[in-house]
Amino acid sequence: MFVLYKAYEVQRSLLNAGSAMAAMTVDMLNDPRNPFAGTAGTQALASALDVFAHASAPRGKPAFGLRTVHVDGQSYAVTESTEIHRPFGDLKKFTHEGLPEDAPRLLIVAPMSGHYATLLRGTVERMLDRNVVYITDWADAKLVPEAEGRFDLDDYIDYLIGFLEYIGPGAHVMAVCQPSVPAFAATAVMARRGHPCRPATLTMMGGPIDTRESPTAVNDHAITKHYVWFKHNVISEVPANYPGAGRRVYPGFVQLASFMSMNLGSHMMSHYALFKHMVQGDGESAEATKRFYDEYRSVCDMTAEFYLQTVYVVFQNHLLPKGELVHRGHAVDLSAITDTAILCVEGERDDISGIGQTRAAIKLTPGVPDEMKKYHLAPEVGHYGIFNGSRWRNAIAPVVDEWIARHDRRGQGAKLSVVA
Repeated sequence: MFVLYKAYEVQRSLLNAGSAMAAMTVDMLNDPRNPFAGTAGTQALASALDVFAHASAPRGKPAFGLRTVHVDGQSYAVTESTEIHRPFGDLKKFTHEGLPEDAPRLLIVAPMSGHYATLLRGTVERMLDRNVVYITDWADAKLVPEAEGRFDLDDYIDYLIGFLEYIGPGAHVMAVCQPSVPAFAATAVMARRGHPCRPATLTMMGGPIDTRESPTAVNDHAITKHYVWFKHNVISEVPANYPGAGRRVYPGFVQLASFMSMNLGSHMMSHYALFKHMVQGDGESAEATKRFYDEYRSVCDMTAEFYLQTVYVVFQNHLLPKGELVHRGHAVDLSAITDTAILCVEGERDDISGIGQTRAAIKLTPGVPDEMKKYHLAPEVGHYGIFNGSRWRNAIAPVVDEWIARHDRRGQGAKLSVVA
């Protein structure tokens, strides 16, 4: 499996060259000086080559690119800053002048599952209306030198605790998909310690808290193969041309291939639709599709230890809901959570985290009063629609807004230094 990454790098170099040549040919075909430009045949060929050029183009880490936010008819400039820089992930902050000084502080925990935190750009933008928003900006493991050491589930939990300590008491947490498990665990760890920076609310959206509920194809894939199979078949070594050379990782391109193969027909139809939009001159629709795939195809690597531990802990052995998860030698006791309000959000058509997997958190927190627990099922919403798109903005985000407002602890305490 260690040769896979090198083979991918060779293929990537060839595709990059092919993409550049295709893009040059498109320019030539569409050049006004070309006597055949604008004809049906030339337009179709140029559109086909453009689709290929876009699909095979190299992609790096996207920028959030949030410049302005519109609140109650007013436009405000967005300020983006990196508050904490750590080897495996930064803490970013977004704010604007329209927010009051005592605006709620929200930590959005982005997935470490092959995509960058920018996949949640729409989530950040919407929650920025009423909150100072922080987000975990996880690093691409192939860019982290081996000298920085390991990064596993324990480290992930420690990072979250450290970020919450920086933000200070009374902060709110929103975990999107995969990080629902470590965010839930971090909340329990902080509750057991009586930590003053434990979150006021914890919103978990489409998270695999208990994957025994309504298993999906993703869950089935994880349990039909032994842990050792994953170790020997999907883990590779970073090649010498990256700063993280020698580090064992779960490559982002493998994750992307897995996700695309699950809905291959839909992706093929999307690209065919892109081709038709371009032939018809519908630039707006074509650009919307391109923007989606620019983000979707931008992938990063995960450390092998984090990926394998997630497979073992979350999908194969369900250690958190069974009360068997251990963090730094101590059991993660979910019953220790007593004053963090829990909101669970699921999508009716989620094919990654099935209905009931996130809702399980309601039953797993007996110490939290019923009035501080809420479940919301979003009708006709798939996995990505939970945190992006019109249904997220207009139907789901208002539920989160109301929950944060109801349980906000404004003006509590001063900022602590990072200790985790």
